[in-house]
Amino acid sequence: MRFQQLKLVCLNLDGVLLPDTFSPVIHRLLTAHGVEYTADLERLILSQPREVAGAILASAVRRPWTWRQAVEAFFAERERYLADHPMVLAKGAGELIDLLREKGATLICYGGMDRAAFDDFLGPWRDRFAQPEYISTNDFRPGIAEIVDYYGVTPGQALFVDDVNRFAEFAKDIGVGFIGLPNDHPHSFQREHMVETGVRHLVWSLPDIDEALLDLLDAEASAGAVWQ
Repeated sequence: MRFQQLKLVCLNLDGVLLPDTFSPVIHRLLTAHGVEYTADLERLILSQPREVAGAILASAVRRPWTWRQAVEAFFAERERYLADHPMVLAKGAGELIDLLREKGATLICYGGMDRAAFDDFLGPWRDRFAQPEYISTNDFRPGIAEIVDYYGVTPGQALFVDDVNRFAEFAKDIGVGFIGLPNDHPHSFQREHMVETGVRHLVWSLPDIDEALLDLLDAEASAGAVWQ
């Protein structure tokens, strides 16, 4: 059955369609400098604009870095991490993309990375996405209100799938539908944080986002009850 209320579905790239390569790298960088990885630091750094995250990271590791130098250190560590943990498209990604299009949704992808990763991994499904297909939100984190406004829908007509609780907090604030898919790294606090925020639809993998769940979210959106 096609959606009755939902018009726009937005899938996060770096953490949902692709593995999270942010929190494990932050964990490595902090612990390499003798800093404990805590829930508070995770909350402060994840899904922030680079200048904010970089400044917090520099302060946390007690190095005389500018925010740009901290970001450079992060991406250097990320390259080392990717050498041992190459990115692969998440299981069930293609099937979910096809299902969402069958249900009549305008589908877009967004995230904090540049477009190259989208082109590399989502190329076969590019025609399923509305223009501009991928939106980098680095300059306007978290980007929910901006994306909703760009596509001309109301918050109650939009659904986001993301792995970070800070995004969930903003989604709740403006009344946007939300599915949480936090990573399963042993050091991560994101699932715990999402429970605290009141995220009602938490999944473990993309195949968990099936037609029954999507129809439930559509019904909740129709009733104006996505966060109730």
